[in-house]
Amino acid sequence: MTLAIVSALPEEQQGLQHLLHHATTERHAGRDFTRGRLHGQDVVLALSGIGKVAAATTTAILVERFAIRRLLFTGVAGGLAPQVQVGDVVVAQQFVQHDMDVRPLFPRWLVPGYAQPCFSSDAQLTAALQHAAQQCVQAARGWNLPLLGGHAPQLHSGLIASGDQFIVAASTSRRIHSELSQAGYPVLAVEMEGAAIAQACADYGLPFAAVRTISDRADDSAHVDFPAFVQSVASRYALHMVQALVRTLGAENS
Repeated sequence: MTLAIVSALPEEQQGLQHLLHHATTERHAGRDFTRGRLHGQDVVLALSGIGKVAAATTTAILVERFAIRRLLFTGVAGGLAPQVQVGDVVVAQQFVQHDMDVRPLFPRWLVPGYAQPCFSSDAQLTAALQHAAQQCVQAARGWNLPLLGGHAPQLHSGLIASGDQFIVAASTSRRIHSELSQAGYPVLAVEMEGAAIAQACADYGLPFAAVRTISDRADDSAHVDFPAFVQSVASRYALHMVQALVRTLGAENS
């Protein structure tokens, strides 16, 4: 059962390709897809690029050309909820597009043609990912990472919002959090790809799970924090969580 491992940026998969056995790379639609075996499991690594369209295109290629049977999405996000801090990890239970607005034809955030604004992750795969993320958070508390400023990483689980905008203003992040939360969608974090992957997976009936490391607070410091954090912290988190998840899936299938 082939697992696709998708990220937007190369740094978010740093080190993974070197762990693959029998790796081969193919190029489709301007993207590289690397097949191989990771801890005994068949996987395909893919970099989607940034934004919802790029993420949806990558997901479609993985289903159509590589016959994947489940998908894991990893990367970084900006924290929106007050309790979600830099260095924390959020496992997605659902995704919503914060920039989807077809009023007055449809309710706000609802993607036309779907029953509700939120797209849910697969329960079984997400439970396994939650366990892997908890292991990572516990390990990270002993890593003494300078960019965390002494913060002990925490694990959160819930709703993540996606939109084609890198949020760098505190006023914007407060507005997104306030509007969604007041409407009954208690959003934890914001990023740029997850909801598109969730929608594409819903279309294909493909089980998916997603995890985001909080790289910034989606405010005026986001552009300063982001590059260094992705390189030195998020990549280490991702490597730890992906390997833990793949090992768990292998044990379940044995």
